[in-house]
Amino acid sequence: MPSEEFRLGWHACRDTLVARLAEPAPGRIQLLAGPRQVGKTTLLCDVAERFGAQALYAAADAPEAALPGFWERLVARAEETADNHGRAIVLLDEAHLLHDWAARLKGVWDGLRRRKTRVQIVATGSSALHLAAGSRESLAGRFERLTLAHWSARSVAEAFGLKDAQAAALVVRMGSYPGAFALRRDVRRWSAYVRDAIVEPAIGRDLLALAEVRRPALLRQVFAVAASSPAQIVSLQKLQGALQDSGALETLAHYLALLEEAFLVAALPKLSTQGTRRRAAPPKLVTLNNALLAVVDPRGIVDEEADPARFGSWVENACLAHAWCSGQRVSYWREEPLEVDAVTEGSWGQWAIEVKTGAFRPSELTGLLELVRRHPKLRPLVVCSSPGLAVAERAGVEAVTWQQFLLDGPPGVGAPGK
Repeated sequence: MPSEEFRLGWHACRDTLVARLAEPAPGRIQLLAGPRQVGKTTLLCDVAERFGAQALYAAADAPEAALPGFWERLVARAEETADNHGRAIVLLDEAHLLHDWAARLKGVWDGLRRRKTRVQIVATGSSALHLAAGSRESLAGRFERLTLAHWSARSVAEAFGLKDAQAAALVVRMGSYPGAFALRRDVRRWSAYVRDAIVEPAIGRDLLALAEVRRPALLRQVFAVAASSPAQIVSLQKLQGALQDSGALETLAHYLALLEEAFLVAALPKLSTQGTRRRAAPPKLVTLNNALLAVVDPRGIVDEEADPARFGSWVENACLAHAWCSGQRVSYWREEPLEVDAVTEGSWGQWAIEVKTGAFRPSELTGLLELVRRHPKLRPLVVCSSPGLAVAERAGVEAVTWQQFLLDGPPGVGAPGK
């Protein structure tokens, strides 16, 4: 993960952004990326309300943004606001939709800095690809990046007044998109919202707008197969065999990388016995919001009682996605016949994690114990249902329920980046 990027939950992201905007102007441009429908526009509106008359909101997808002179009018308004109110904060939503946005933003920022105009700039985008490419090419040294991640169960519980266990269960069964929350009791409307407001724009507009996507139908198939394989290790050869259209392995790997940049699917690498990641190993596919699982799977939302095996894979997927969205570096470990579901490194510390939703025996933790024997810096952790806590204790391994993990992460971490 780049050093200038931080994956944060909604409240932590807002607080970090407000703190940075309170610094002397003109400061670095703040680039805010994140998945669709996680509250980026709401966050900008909250920031605008906090700073009152000093804030200027502009949407790049609004009709006036397509008119000639948009940038010149925006700069003039910012300078006038700075003169009248001491400084200005420009909040540019969906900036990547503007033609040549990074070069124009660079010119604006350089001009304001030369004139010592007290203006701060925030630019958002649903496509990390557009923001990342543009910032590297034109804004080097001029920006800081924040990523507003998918919501955690803790954020869902606090925002909608749910009990902790209820929020965790919803995150597993229906994901955590806040905009879809009000529709959760009408599954057809909820599914249509996720497909039409999230999946289709992300794949049909954000990704297909890139020159690198030369085979749109193949990209859609890669997403569908990945979202049908929650928390599964899938070789590129096996992925290739599951597709209707043939594609080179390099193309499939590239499309998986694009899906990760779009906050849809993460291809977790394998951790070798030497503690280094091996790119040649098959990836473990984790869909970054379980709502996507529910709309891709023809069986629909999982039922724990009717299909415990599928429910277990969805819980594991949600837990690994939570770690990824919390900014951890996540991999898996496997040396036949031993396997560990996840290895996380980052602000949580270093953990080796095994996810068990059904009944299990202490002997099934052999892989976990072997990995931490080889890598003593890793703390072993079993994420399980309540009855499994006693089993893990008998094996001498720390344990936490999957509900608590989705709420607060590993023991002692608290509610990271909520």
